[in-house]
Amino acid sequence: PPPAVPAQPGPQQWLQYDPWSTPGAAAVAQQTTAPKARRRGLGFAAGLVFALIAGVLGGAVGAYTERNGGLSTVELPQAGPEAADRAPGSVAGIASRALPSVVTLHVGGGGEQGTGTGFVLDRRGHILTNHHVVDSAGTSGRITVTFSSGETARATLVGKDSGYDLAVVKVQGVSRLTPLPLGNSDSVRVGDPVVAIGAPFDLQNTVTSGIISAKGRPITAGGQKGDGSDVSYVDALQTDAPINPGNSGGPLLDSRARVIGINSAIRAAGDGAEPDRGQAGSIGLGFAIPINQGKRVAEELINTGRATHPVIGVTLDMQFTGDGARVAERAREGGASVTPGGAAAAAGIRPGDVIVKAGDERVHSGEELIIKIRAHRPGDELRLTLRRGGRELVKTLTLGSSASD
Repeated sequence: PPPAVPAQPGPQQWLQYDPWSTPGAAAVAQQTTAPKARRRGLGFAAGLVFALIAGVLGGAVGAYTERNGGLSTVELPQAGPEAADRAPGSVAGIASRALPSVVTLHVGGGGEQGTGTGFVLDRRGHILTNHHVVDSAGTSGRITVTFSSGETARATLVGKDSGYDLAVVKVQGVSRLTPLPLGNSDSVRVGDPVVAIGAPFDLQNTVTSGIISAKGRPITAGGQKGDGSDVSYVDALQTDAPINPGNSGGPLLDSRARVIGINSAIRAAGDGAEPDRGQAGSIGLGFAIPINQGKRVAEELINTGRATHPVIGVTLDMQFTGDGARVAERAREGGASVTPGGAAAAAGIRPGDVIVKAGDERVHSGEELIIKIRAHRPGDELRLTLRRGGRELVKTLTLGSSASD
């Protein structure tokens, strides 16, 4: 029989053939394939979990860093030291020059206590303030002065005048006093910048600023005694620099740190202009006595203890409701309403005349006429325009003088 021919392997057999394998190797390979696949699956899962954890931690760290600025100590940027000096005309420059000369007054007497402000007039220790600041001290009360440095001293009353609402006190035993320079209130213009210094509500060395918002405001204040003897008549400078109770008597300064006024009254919401004895706050309407008037009165109080008032020698009808200031038909005591030999009599003014102008300024009431007259000095000439019998007449007179009580 012919020799047997070996059978040829099929395609599947060739694919499974491995000439280097040992017998049974294919079976071993088949047995190990499944565990490797499982290990790859576990590794993938572990990597995924790690990535998720890393992502969560990274997000948390990023959020913390964003909110808190990092994990290290925070140091914020800041400007370095600067020169302490300020421009002389700035508010800070004016305040630095004026504060050593401004004082706070604490006054007690007659069961009353009060706080006000004043400023040094000369090296002898004279200090100018308001009459209503020291009035409660009377003749036996206590006046204590505190300087911006904190130094305190007792003060004695030199003189006071309720008609001008001004007073002078004097301290002794205080060295290195620096007087504030006095300006010229006649040169002030509406819109000029100003600085006010005082102790509002006993907050010493308070500085505020603003402008001159009006001039020649007729302000009356006081009259607490009921007889009119303590009414103050002020031809005031108006300012929007905040002034509050305790600012009374403090300086109103111009851009060169010169005194142009003495802060004396405010208008509070719902009431008239009153000295800051009440507790109403500033609404931007403050009033200051012009320093030209304050200087004259202060000099008289220092030199004589009393101030003089310019007068025209008439009694006014303060109940007159028309426009202008009417000369009364007779004085309250029944005497003549035009003082014989006085300035008005010499100029030909008669009872019943209605004065409508003082100089070039309109007069609308008796109070306004008194204010316009007191803006002058005794001996000054003053032109008055008046109505008489339907006609206007102009009279020029020389102001007389009367001493304060």
